Amino acid sequence: MSSLPSIPDKKYFSIKEVSELCEVKSHTLRFWEKEFDTLKPETRKGSRRVYQKDDLLMVRQIRSLLYEEGLTIAGAKKRLNSKTSSNKLSSNDHLIDDLEKILKEIKQVV
Repeated sequence: MSSLPSIPDKKYFSIKEVSELCEVKSHTLRFWEKEFDTLKPETRKGSRRVYQKDDLLMVRQIRSLLYEEGLTIAGAKKRLNSKTSSNKLSSNDHLIDDLEKILKEIKQVV
């Protein structure tokens, strides 16, 4: 994510702010919301979109995949899905390790 503005420390961002922070036009953001299931900002009164920091980071990631790596929408979706599934697997691996440690401790006590 080359030379994008730093993200201010705040909870909510308007679509205009996200557009400026990610250097993407607002209509592109609305299109990406339809294409990427992982990008779902809250909507408020009057259908105003409110993005949180996680949403903003996701936009930057999508932007990087499309603009810097040159992937298609379909390719970016696959990459994001593989990252989320690998993240789930690695977190499951940590859980399994923790459970195995607990089981060893229980066996030692018994």
